Amino acid sequence: MLKSKIDKATGFEKRFENINTVVFENSSEASKAVAQEIAALIQSKQKENQPCILGLATGSSPKGLYAELVRLHKEEGLSFKNVISFNLDEYYPMEPNSINSYVRFMKELLFDHVDILPENAHVPDGLLTKEQIADYCHEYEAKIEALGGIDLQILGIGGNGHIGFNESGSLQNSKTRLVALDHITRVAASKDFFGLNNTPRTAITLGVKKIMEAKRVILLAWGEGKANIVKRSVEDEVTNRVPASFLQEHDNAVFILDKEASSKLTRINKPWLVEKIVWTDKLTRKAVLGLALDLKKPILKLTDADYIENGMSDLLADSGPAYDTNIKIFNKLQNTITGWPGGKPNADDTNRPERAEPAKKRVLIFSPHPDDDIISMGGTFMRLQEQGHEVHVAYQTSGNIAVADDEALRFARFVIDYNEKFGIKSAEADNIYQKAHTFLENKKNSEIDIPEVRYIKGLIRKGEARATSHFVGLPDSQIHFMELPFYETGTIEKKPIGPEDIQLTVDLIEKIKPHQIYAAGDLADPHGTHKVCLDAIFEAVKVLKPKSFMDDCWLWLYRGAWQEWGIDEVEMAVPMSPDQVLAKRHGIFKHQSQKDGVVFQGTDAREFWQRAEDRNSETAALYQQLGLATYAAMEAFVRWHY
Repeated sequence: MLKSKIDKATGFEKRFENINTVVFENSSEASKAVAQEIAALIQSKQKENQPCILGLATGSSPKGLYAELVRLHKEEGLSFKNVISFNLDEYYPMEPNSINSYVRFMKELLFDHVDILPENAHVPDGLLTKEQIADYCHEYEAKIEALGGIDLQILGIGGNGHIGFNESGSLQNSKTRLVALDHITRVAASKDFFGLNNTPRTAITLGVKKIMEAKRVILLAWGEGKANIVKRSVEDEVTNRVPASFLQEHDNAVFILDKEASSKLTRINKPWLVEKIVWTDKLTRKAVLGLALDLKKPILKLTDADYIENGMSDLLADSGPAYDTNIKIFNKLQNTITGWPGGKPNADDTNRPERAEPAKKRVLIFSPHPDDDIISMGGTFMRLQEQGHEVHVAYQTSGNIAVADDEALRFARFVIDYNEKFGIKSAEADNIYQKAHTFLENKKNSEIDIPEVRYIKGLIRKGEARATSHFVGLPDSQIHFMELPFYETGTIEKKPIGPEDIQLTVDLIEKIKPHQIYAAGDLADPHGTHKVCLDAIFEAVKVLKPKSFMDDCWLWLYRGAWQEWGIDEVEMAVPMSPDQVLAKRHGIFKHQSQKDGVVFQGTDAREFWQRAEDRNSETAALYQQLGLATYAAMEAFVRWHY
């Protein structure tokens, strides 16, 4: 059985959960544990001279699992010769050699690196005619049945709870078939297809019935972005609106989660409801603020009865009347608010989130993409500059894949027109334009941009980032373009973080010797660019920790445009006036290539400036709802202690 380093919950503590769930520290440890279970199953079948029938999934969740299986094959001799695999799904229509084909995905991540027999690796055929699909799907299921069914099925989970491509509304007895993809699913996939218009509308998927017939089912979910749907699947009622909830009725299913994906489960999010806990300051704050928000009461109006009726009577027993705890939590929350994110000079900083000294700090803002700085912490960015600190901004990646093709062509044409206007003859410029124009005119869906087009797109975003920094008031000497190598693949799929990425980060931090570092702390996608950039910073900080200047360096984490820190997590909240909100908006507008419809829109139809303003105003509204001062907007930060 799977064992976890941090999952210690008993059956009683899991009483809110209707599916067995195991929580790991991170997706890497979890993937290794699942790989060990698969390896043991393969080997036990080998001893019995039997085939091992595996149901396999694609997407980001099983990538670490497949990497570990490849390692076990290459380093520990795990053979796949007795493995027969059936993949869950494939986009339709889809050529097998397309960069987005699941055939290609499986070959590149697993099949080409192990000794599985090619005829034993089955992936649904995306080249069938529609007339052929029904018979093909029947035969796909018949092959599984002839082998005695799937021994172990690996699943991921979609944002709407889909398993395979069995979307919301699928029935428990649904068979392998052609399905229409939900808008949410298509939007999530659109980043791989360079926009929603290029994303397939249909797919072939193994039905729920065959998944439920598997002898063992392991569902993998990583990252904060999956936390809400995991909770709905595990704790709420069984419903075809959340197909993953069907697994509550499977007698041998398990959800394998990392810490972030498990964060909304009751035993983790509200542990006081399931067991007697030690009421730490952190848990007390979380419970009291959550209670106030749930009851729509200011903190100072919570009563003893409110505590008792909501499972918090132990807190009263430990800490005395509700009013005393309310005052304590109110004061702590009030102390997070500061208009001086770099510290207020000549002031008592005992209860302030930042130090008063040195009065003028060196500040380094890391921005994963060229617009994250202004979108996520633009008000704070401007405040730091206005208050006389030496502010540096480091753009970690070029962000080139987020520029539309027509924008690249427009800028390339500008160079030609510029040269013509001023009588500058440049055969090289003409050749680059013609090469880019020819490529973009004939570009296929999801085709990787040629280097010239990538460079043009990168220059567009570089110019926009520089314009934003100039708008804030930074000189060129304090604007740094890192172009971390992990990002420069030309595709959505990035390379893992490498030594060069870490060294570039180390060198910049050591050069500036900052008193403050600001970094994007998004944890929704453990494989996303923000998380990889954050990992590079964490690794760099580990390397630099012995240096004396690091004793005076504080690391603050901000969030992106999609979500904010939980109110109980916030350690510094920087308020903004209406004029400052407007100034931030104008700073965001400098990123013209990301305005009026962008390549990677996500599930949110709002533009980035709208998302940022709404999020910042919502944070301010939460403070007001809890009984604190009213502001137009707020940007929130959490300090990382290394």
